Amino acid sequence: MKATSRNATAALMLSIGMSSFSPCAQAALKPGDPAPDFTLAAAIGGKETSFSLSEHLRQGPVVLYFYPKSFTRGCTVEAHEFADHRDDFAAAGASLLGVSSDTIDIQREFSSKECRDKFPVGADPGLTTIKAYDAQRQKPGTSGEALADRISYVIVDGKVAFSLTDSNPVKHVESTLEFVRKWRDEHRGH
Repeated sequence: MKATSRNATAALMLSIGMSSFSPCAQAALKPGDPAPDFTLAAAIGGKETSFSLSEHLRQGPVVLYFYPKSFTRGCTVEAHEFADHRDDFAAAGASLLGVSSDTIDIQREFSSKECRDKFPVGADPGLTTIKAYDAQRQKPGTSGEALADRISYVIVDGKVAFSLTDSNPVKHVESTLEFVRKWRDEHRGH
């Protein structure tokens, strides 16, 4: 009986250990959690603006995606994909915002070149919003420099409705778009 118990414990521990290596782990904030309100300096089409979560939620769902650094390979791919599907998100009634720890000067350039003037990107160099959404991670190879992890949320009525942590930037676009389309179909006419 002891051997069976040890085997079950070992299997459970192996399962727990392997789950931490899952390529599609969940974000720290879970569906149903309150979405912290924020207003960030943002840029769209190379022009500075601000983005207020509460204001955009009045219009419908908000797709809030965090990414590590503007102008890096994966983040550029993700920006291109969101830009290419911006009209699909709008048709589903959703607003988009990308957020990184980059400065507003960098975001002005990124919004025009890589986001193709289609949607805003927020500047959070103090990591205030990034931390509020449990989206902070340590930059690899540094002794403590922090940046945003690749996490996407869909926020509806002030609550997290969907969350995804995944290193694949394209998966964030596909998954959030699928969610907002399903949400729209379920809430049509309400």
